[in-house]
Amino acid sequence: MSSASPSYQGHRYPVEIISPCVWLYFRFPLSYREVEELMLERGVVVPHETVRRWCATFGQAYAGALRRRQPRPGDKWHPDEVFIKINGELKYLWRAVDANGTVLDILVQNRRDTAAARRFFRRLLKKICSVPRVIVTDRLRSYGAAHREVMPSVEHRCHQGLTDRAENSHQPTRRRERAMKGFRSVGGARRFLAAFSGISPHVRPRRHLLTAFHYRAEMTLRFVIWDQITGAAGQPAEA
Repeated sequence: MSSASPSYQGHRYPVEIISPCVWLYFRFPLSYREVEELMLERGVVVPHETVRRWCATFGQAYAGALRRRQPRPGDKWHPDEVFIKINGELKYLWRAVDANGTVLDILVQNRRDTAAARRFFRRLLKKICSVPRVIVTDRLRSYGAAHREVMPSVEHRCHQGLTDRAENSHQPTRRRERAMKGFRSVGGARRFLAAFSGISPHVRPRRHLLTAFHYRAEMTLRFVIWDQITGAAGQPAEA
């Protein structure tokens, strides 16, 4: 596991400012201008366009570092797909989570046919580097056809009532999509979702499963991890 933090060389602002801006943007349904305003209240002048560049530059790097710290995924996978609108056009966001709700991968595609399901399954196997014990899907026929082609030895459970875990994982993205008033391009959607799917679960633990005491303790630990992966931990204070 690599512990190297991203390089901030050439950036005017230190990591102590960059890191909380990125955290705010991916944690809350805020615009870049709203992050600018929150930082101004703290006495830090940061143009919203600079915040946008930071999120684009460091968002995926932070998300990747957080994913490398996650435990190995479980052997029960829950793939699902939902439609999203990108610049007014209908696309499909494919997502797979394990039994603990950990996001395994996402993929934006034009269709939800067998070819799309097959492409997503192959991508999953390549990324996770393991074969699941069972996959749980809804009744979309594309899953069954792709399953028989890509991983026929894996048990396939197909039932509409078994897909709650995958469907619930779409909810943070849905809320953020509404706040952003949709995505403007496929590339922009992919970049945002790749970062968001890695950062959001870390900064948003399932609070309903924790007491207030354990929630605060968990968040304290997660703030420490965030400082470690961004490089903010142990930075010397400026005179």
